[in-house]
Amino acid sequence: MKEKIEKVTREISSLSDTIRAIEDSMGTKDIRFLKDPEMLSGALINVAKHLGNLKFRVWEKMEDIAQYTPVILDPSTAHPVLILSEDLTSVRYGDEKQQVPDNPERFDTYVCVLGSEGFNSGTHCWDVDVGDSTNWVLGVATESNQRKGKSLYEGLWGVGYCDGKYWSRSPEIQKWTTVTVKGKISNVIRVELDWDDGTVSLSDPLNNTLIHTFTHTFTERMYPLLYNQCNLFPLRILPVKCRVTVGERG
Repeated sequence: MKEKIEKVTREISSLSDTIRAIEDSMGTKDIRFLKDPEMLSGALINVAKHLGNLKFRVWEKMEDIAQYTPVILDPSTAHPVLILSEDLTSVRYGDEKQQVPDNPERFDTYVCVLGSEGFNSGTHCWDVDVGDSTNWVLGVATESNQRKGKSLYEGLWGVGYCDGKYWSRSPEIQKWTTVTVKGKISNVIRVELDWDDGTVSLSDPLNNTLIHTFTHTFTERMYPLLYNQCNLFPLRILPVKCRVTVGERG
């Protein structure tokens, strides 16, 4: 990730140099040429259109290629059998355990991975493409939740899919409970955490179908959690579209 950041930084710096060179060039010879009535031939180009807010226009064009993923997975928490993508936005179930450090943060019993950033205030939302995975769990877990052994459920609010049914589990109800869903569910599941109001909701944003909502008074930092025990399909956190906006200075 550090190498990718450095590469992007170099590309941005190169782009900035190019922009400055264009501005310098257009601001000297070409501009004087356009202002010289004796050398004028045909209509003037729209200088204001092409040079006005040039850097902003370049960034505006980059909306189509720049992506932002609201949750980045933390490889130091991933169970050894899980394989993360290079950009740390998807996780798949591997055929065998990898040789990774047995650090305290890493799950060793349940095939889970956490997001790299936790939340202790505000509203946060992320969409996960579960594909045709036949065994997954999505939700949030407390920062103090023990990663070793079988104590995961003491600090987990999550919805799972297994055996063709949806299930829910929370510390208040220490068992998996069948969830009855009214409506069709697609392969995209939205997890929305409202820390301040104390709710965690899972829904299908494509069909506008609610799967389940948990209510709890949170007192500590909460982390996104993904569990995948299907080796055919990965779970992938979907990027959101970046948008360039103009606002008044405060």
